[in-house]
Amino acid sequence: MRFELFIALRHLLGRRKQVFISLISMISIMGIALGVMALVVVIAVMSGFEKELKKKILGNTAHIMVMKYGGGISNYQELTATIGEIDEVIEAAPFILNQAMLTRGRQVNGAGIRGIDQNHDPLRKKLEGMLVDGHFFSARDEKQNLAPEIILGSELAKNLGVKPGSNLRLVAPSGTPTPLGLVPRMQRFTVVGTYTSGMYQYDSALAYTTLAAAQRFFALPGQVSGIAVEIEKLYESGAVAEKIRQKLPYPYWARDWISMNRNLFSALKLERITMFIILALIIMVAAFNIISTLIMVVMEKHKEIAILKTMGLSALRVMRVFIWEGMIIGFTGTFLGLLGSLILCEILKRYDFITLPGDVYYFETSLPVDLQMFHLIATASLSLALSFVATLYPSYRASRLLPAEALRYE
Repeated sequence: MRFELFIALRHLLGRRKQVFISLISMISIMGIALGVMALVVVIAVMSGFEKELKKKILGNTAHIMVMKYGGGISNYQELTATIGEIDEVIEAAPFILNQAMLTRGRQVNGAGIRGIDQNHDPLRKKLEGMLVDGHFFSARDEKQNLAPEIILGSELAKNLGVKPGSNLRLVAPSGTPTPLGLVPRMQRFTVVGTYTSGMYQYDSALAYTTLAAAQRFFALPGQVSGIAVEIEKLYESGAVAEKIRQKLPYPYWARDWISMNRNLFSALKLERITMFIILALIIMVAAFNIISTLIMVVMEKHKEIAILKTMGLSALRVMRVFIWEGMIIGFTGTFLGLLGSLILCEILKRYDFITLPGDVYYFETSLPVDLQMFHLIATASLSLALSFVATLYPSYRASRLLPAEALRYE
């Protein structure tokens, strides 16, 4: 063990006449521990919120959407084949997305209607996995004499008071011209299932039907709204969208899921950075306690310091003694804070102490926690760096102590 570390441990662990200094040391340790624990837990919760949000968004949104300026796409089979030639693309399928009114008795609700290819759409597997009641689409939609099938979000189904097996009517925003004027286009649909994505905005305002049924209802024979694309690596969607834009020039455009939600993710990132800075101030306040603790130790141990310097201990080595003392306080507080954050994050994961209302937050679930090793390393590094900076002034004061002045009245 280095001599400076040995002296530092004796100062911190040895019996003291000044109990107040020991109390200040404990307060410094607990301050750093609480600051580290608060910073790690808050960042883990915010990262968990962002991760959960991305998961919910991708459950109802394709990785990339290809659409056309000014209207629907008629040559979608050719475009789908062209997009499928890109190496990163796993699957591409046409879809229809439009607005309609859903009515059931006196209950009326507006919703987005998404018509998907039930065999090839990238969202079909996700939709099947989100079903909480009923079943996925069957082959009956192809029979003109039967009502087409529709799958509703769970909140939308509650608002309309329907369940699998119930019938409802869809009213299109554009009507059919007749000699008597414009007549609203209506059609009866059969609810075959309800899904829960965990994201209130989708569950309360989005319904799925088959592509053929949507084309008939919205009077779009041989046309689609766009093409949904699924790729291998989620976070390379921007580069793949650029490749699609190069293959399909104007009037076609392609947007990836990140750019479609850029404002939301930017706000989350800014909030996370702001919280990191604010909570880092807690650790900085605790680091100031280290300064006061070491200054008191220097004042108490001036005689011992003078004796050590008289025996030949250099000013640099005296400085190292008090740097070690501050770093021991900082390391202990950081270790306790990391340990406490691990325990608290595990408790939050395992037990639902806090439930988030879906109509206020983006999804209805317990508090999400995503603790990453990077969070622990970054927080520990910040805490130890602030602790080291806090030791510099007191240790410099100790190294400048003159033995003759310290021992003059002894």
